[in-house]
Amino acid sequence: MKTHIAGPIRLGLVSALAINAGLCVAHAQESTTDEDGAKRLGAITVTAQRREQNLIDVPLSVTAFDSEQLELTGAVDITSIQRTTPNATIEVARGSNSTLVAFIRGVGQQDPLWGFEPGVGLYVDDVYVARPQGAILDIFDIDRIEVLRGPQGTLYGRNTIGGAIKYVTKPLSNEPELKAKMNVGSYGQLDGILSGSTPIGDTLAIGGAIAKYTRDGYGKNLNTGAEHYNKDVLAYRLSADWNPTDDFSVRFAYDHSEDDSNAKHGHRLLPSADGTIPVTGDIYDTRAGIGDKNSVTTEGYSLTAQWDVNDAVTLKSITAYREGETVTPIDFDALPQNDFDVPAVYYDDQFSQEFQLLLDNGPWSGVMGVYYLDGNANGAFDVILGGLGLTVYQAGDQSKENLSVYGDFTYELNDQWSVSLGGRYTEDKTTADVTRELWLGAGSGSFDPTNTSIFFATQTSYNDVSRDDNQFTPRLSVSYKPTDNLNLYATYSQGFKAGGFDPRAREDLDPTGLSEQGFGPETVDSYEIGLKGVFLDGRLTMNSAIFLADYKDQQITVQSGADSDNDGVNDTFVSSVFNAGESQYTGFELEGALLLTDQLTLSGNLGYIDAEIQEILSGGVNVADQFVTQNTPELQGQVALNYTNSLGADKGEISLTGSLSYRDEYYLFNVANPGFPAGQSAIFPAGGPALDPKSYSLLDLSAVWTSPSGKYRLGLHGRNLTDEEYRVAAYNFVTPSQLGVDSAYSAFYGPPRTITASLSVEF
Repeated sequence: MKTHIAGPIRLGLVSALAINAGLCVAHAQESTTDEDGAKRLGAITVTAQRREQNLIDVPLSVTAFDSEQLELTGAVDITSIQRTTPNATIEVARGSNSTLVAFIRGVGQQDPLWGFEPGVGLYVDDVYVARPQGAILDIFDIDRIEVLRGPQGTLYGRNTIGGAIKYVTKPLSNEPELKAKMNVGSYGQLDGILSGSTPIGDTLAIGGAIAKYTRDGYGKNLNTGAEHYNKDVLAYRLSADWNPTDDFSVRFAYDHSEDDSNAKHGHRLLPSADGTIPVTGDIYDTRAGIGDKNSVTTEGYSLTAQWDVNDAVTLKSITAYREGETVTPIDFDALPQNDFDVPAVYYDDQFSQEFQLLLDNGPWSGVMGVYYLDGNANGAFDVILGGLGLTVYQAGDQSKENLSVYGDFTYELNDQWSVSLGGRYTEDKTTADVTRELWLGAGSGSFDPTNTSIFFATQTSYNDVSRDDNQFTPRLSVSYKPTDNLNLYATYSQGFKAGGFDPRAREDLDPTGLSEQGFGPETVDSYEIGLKGVFLDGRLTMNSAIFLADYKDQQITVQSGADSDNDGVNDTFVSSVFNAGESQYTGFELEGALLLTDQLTLSGNLGYIDAEIQEILSGGVNVADQFVTQNTPELQGQVALNYTNSLGADKGEISLTGSLSYRDEYYLFNVANPGFPAGQSAIFPAGGPALDPKSYSLLDLSAVWTSPSGKYRLGLHGRNLTDEEYRVAAYNFVTPSQLGVDSAYSAFYGPPRTITASLSVEF
């Protein structure tokens, strides 16, 4: 995708690139003061390779954010790190408040329906979260977030074909702690967060955190009067650490989240088909008629045991169970009538067990382990096509059983050279049920027994269809450290995502003819050369990487209208999933920070990617030029300045942070949506605007005062201060032959300008 960047943005990014000697990080890296009183940028500790390491020693592209950095910039939830991570898209899914869509280096998964697996793995304290529902994690009681870019098929395995996001909660303290925080801001924002921990005796500590987030909507449902884009979330965590000896520890953790925010419907970009209902004036308003009640509940339990056998060997066990439930209405037509309404329910549960052996013995270090997951996701929904007097009922279940063994070890040849070699063997079994029925009337009896519609036909009926996929994913890395502060590395790694079954499959009209066999697995072979260093006597840090990824058998979903009875009217829709032949993604990433003075830090990031689908064969003809890569801007970056200074021994410290982030235009789906001209559609004679997002820039400013004792902290955070209107998702089911019937042509947008004041107190 070729773009034309606005002059000021291009100049700003290029200037930042030059100032930083070819790099830029989007967060303010913490500084330290040495014995001589000179400021230095502090070291960053990560666990990207399943063991604690200095970031500079890790031969992977990793962006890390600790709790202090996130608090000083007013980060709200994990989507905030999109602005500060090169070549990453981390957004809320369309028509959702808390479902995650994540892409890294062009690889991810747009569709959160139960039959599809994410392409970026999300981990909470080393527990893999299999489903994207409820995965927009609010930032509270956190230690750090790590974003691993590129396939992590060896150490993390399951569905980390694009990368991984690690959400690490705060460890319990040996001393009693209690912290309270309150946020007050735009649109009636009122948040309360309480966290704390305390030791009980010499070997046990318990802790917990609870957070309540409330906010009025950015807009209104003009049909029902309800708030639209509001927030109503309750989340809490409980944990206990037991350390009976210095060599053995057990941690239990429980988390629970309830999102009762109103359903998020689209802003319709076209008037109604009969011309009586115009487009709303505010992009955050809707006229949806299906209702506003929405509920997403998730919870999880984990038990982690660790035994330090000796100084060289550690054994670790991670046992976890998670489950979730979603009840949501989706109004595709975004109008009062039920021309395209979808009430839906989703359920999921997962059990996982992982055993690890960690080794740190002289020149050898690494980890080996066994991982098992037994997960299930299922759901049901009606597609109510009221204008046609029809309802399509869709339901299904997809179970995953995953078993893998892995090992990844580093051998230090000498003080400068080291070699890492790893591999993972995975067996993945998918079992599915897929049901599709056609009913005459508004709402099926299968979804809601109180409906009075008449059953017409079964269009899909697959029971206990299954497929087995297995793959060996290797990793090889060579590192050269001429000094302790410079690391040059070259890495080859492979990622793998198993196949599955299209939960929307229509047996009689599937154009690929593969519904019952499902779609196959996809793989990514990634080649990366990187440089990490600390320069100018500790005042400059730099992380940079050049990568090339060969993406094979990419799973692509296409949905379109269809004529079920050959009468010339598209009275239904067909979903098909196929494996594209070949794609190639190349790019580079630059991150870093520079202490301009002892008080002023310049930081930023820059990501560039050239993503191209090269081969899709249809009838022996390559039709790749009809498809594009989704959720992958060609260029994105951020420049930030942080000023931190003491106000005096008895007046505390002030921290001022300003940042400007930029994202190029990009495609939302694997098929471009440039809009359609006037006269093309008999329903919408004026035509329709493009759906794919244009480029945009976001300006954020934060000011935080910390008391001399550190007990009190007062912050003021402004986000999107220029009130940029930027699109993040859309629906498009416009079919010109559906005369007189409203289709889906609507968009969803990121938050407008907001101002938040925060006060925190540590007791």
